[in-house]
Amino acid sequence: MIPSYSNPEAMNSRRSFFRRSIGLAGTFALTPLAQQALAEDISDALFSLNKLSPLDAVGDEELWARMAQAYTVSPNILNLNNGGVSPQPKVVQDAVDRYYHLSNEAPTYYMWQILDKGREAVRRKLADLAGTSPEEVAVNRNATEALDTVTWGLTLAKGDEIVMTKQDYPNMVQAWKQKEMRDGIKIKWISLNLPVENDDVVVKEFINATTAKTKIWHITHMINWTGQILPVKKLCEEARKRNIISIVDGAHTFAHMDFSIRDFNPDYYGTSLHKWLSAPFGTGMLYVKKENIAGLWPLFPNDKPTDSNIRKFETLGTRSFAPEQAIGQAIDFHNGIGSKRKEERLRYLKNYWCEKVVKNSRVKLHISMKPEYACALGTFSIDGLDPGDITTRLFNEHQIHTTSIKWENISCVRVTPHVYTSTKDLDRFVDAVLKLASS
Repeated sequence: MIPSYSNPEAMNSRRSFFRRSIGLAGTFALTPLAQQALAEDISDALFSLNKLSPLDAVGDEELWARMAQAYTVSPNILNLNNGGVSPQPKVVQDAVDRYYHLSNEAPTYYMWQILDKGREAVRRKLADLAGTSPEEVAVNRNATEALDTVTWGLTLAKGDEIVMTKQDYPNMVQAWKQKEMRDGIKIKWISLNLPVENDDVVVKEFINATTAKTKIWHITHMINWTGQILPVKKLCEEARKRNIISIVDGAHTFAHMDFSIRDFNPDYYGTSLHKWLSAPFGTGMLYVKKENIAGLWPLFPNDKPTDSNIRKFETLGTRSFAPEQAIGQAIDFHNGIGSKRKEERLRYLKNYWCEKVVKNSRVKLHISMKPEYACALGTFSIDGLDPGDITTRLFNEHQIHTTSIKWENISCVRVTPHVYTSTKDLDRFVDAVLKLASS
């Protein structure tokens, strides 16, 4: 629902929100007047975007270009590997610096007595964005830590089985392999032929791999290699029917797509925040359904390992409080754009370059063009060229940063724009790909 701004007070309140979210005045190496003008232009662009529906906003290049000024990305390198780690808007970078310098004034006081208490506000904001209770959300450092907490925290017996795919993220694959070696559990492997445009095909693969000994389905919401979206809601529903635990790897979908964790109701969910949320490097989130908290052992032990308090999963010892505190600024910036508006823009950018590069018959896409099966991540290959050679030439000859993928049955180049990426940037990328394909 698009809010009405006929009320002047509501309009001023909304503008004030964007001013606070951006917080750019005084942060750039500009004159004070130029600083203020830039900050106002960015916040006004966000305000204007919010008056448009998500689908109407996707192609307004002028507004997105103005909003992109909030980032400090290199003007010399075209970064199309945001799926690995995304850059942070300047307001987030400044928050990290501010909290870090504050910590250094008197570390044991400001870190333990001031900033440590600030995690509760961050928890509430994350829960609100995730669509769940703050009492089910723990602040971690990345998806690996969050999901490893579940892998090593669940009590399984020798012979218990877990179903997962060979296309899952390596850190998750290795964690379960180690648990298999150490504890004698059994991994039942699925190998998906991607892209898949039929939910029933994926669900059937999980069901067919399931036996009376199956205890867990490890489900990747979006396959990091290609951007394939799996039918996570249907998979979680099927798992519940069979009294099977559902663990969802949401590293590439949180703050990328507009959804609530409660939409698919998993038992456990882990994600990184330094990807699509553009939060500080080394920030993540763990969701544990309330009734599961007491029975999940923390990865880092504390004095109450069987407690039902979600905070037991944050016992880490001394850590840098600055990045986790600045998650709040990242959420404000994300909310300034809007989850659905951001999702539609990202999908629009992926479709934009995909539709153009396939004009050369040597270029093949490895991702669906249907909205329910893909969003920002896109993948392609060029007949006769190795993916590693393509990424090397794109960078050396055109200063375009992408990443090559070679994993299991996948061989391609992954391209991941972000909200600061323009269609003009993608035209440059398309021209480079077509030159490679024509050479």
